[in-house]
Amino acid sequence: MRQNFAITGTDTDIGKTVFAAALTGALGAHYWKPVQAGLNGETDSQAVARLSGMSPEKVLPETFRLHTPASPHFAAAQDGITISPHDLAIPPVDGPLVIEGAGGALVPINDTLLYADLFALWKSPVIIVASTKLGTINHSLMTIEALRSRSVPILGIAFIGEAIADSQDTICRIGGVKQLGRLPMIDNLSAQTLSAAFDSNFNLADFGR
Repeated sequence: MRQNFAITGTDTDIGKTVFAAALTGALGAHYWKPVQAGLNGETDSQAVARLSGMSPEKVLPETFRLHTPASPHFAAAQDGITISPHDLAIPPVDGPLVIEGAGGALVPINDTLLYADLFALWKSPVIIVASTKLGTINHSLMTIEALRSRSVPILGIAFIGEAIADSQDTICRIGGVKQLGRLPMIDNLSAQTLSAAFDSNFNLADFGR
């Protein structure tokens, strides 16, 4: 059965790509990053290919590869491009597809379209990736509200970092979302160590397996 999962974060650089790689590998899924902003160094697709343990053919090419490491709407403008939601239809694949957004749910794709709006058009369940660091309650609850206001289905929230039980429980209780699990910080991050950490902290049944 085809199942798509859209992944968003409560901020940038919180481990969203690492979680996406872990989920891609655990599900044997395809991975798609619709818009890559910034091409210096390892891209998110390259990181997922390295960390998921999946064959490179399972990592779909980005629809837009933008040079400037910035919000997609700004990076696209620098490249003389305007991104339309019609350009970002979900590609058909056999089996599950993990789709990674850029930054948080309210990051703009063009002058009027936010990622949360795109998620609403897709109607795919969204997984929120949140750090456990100070400030996560506010950031997480605002992300939940932004998605709910657009009737975006939320599968649950995946935490990254040190266990902070009160923050995690508070977010899930007030936000009314399922706590899917928590990825700890991993020394010597590799496909093998990431897979082991995911298997120890998440239940594949929550993702339809």
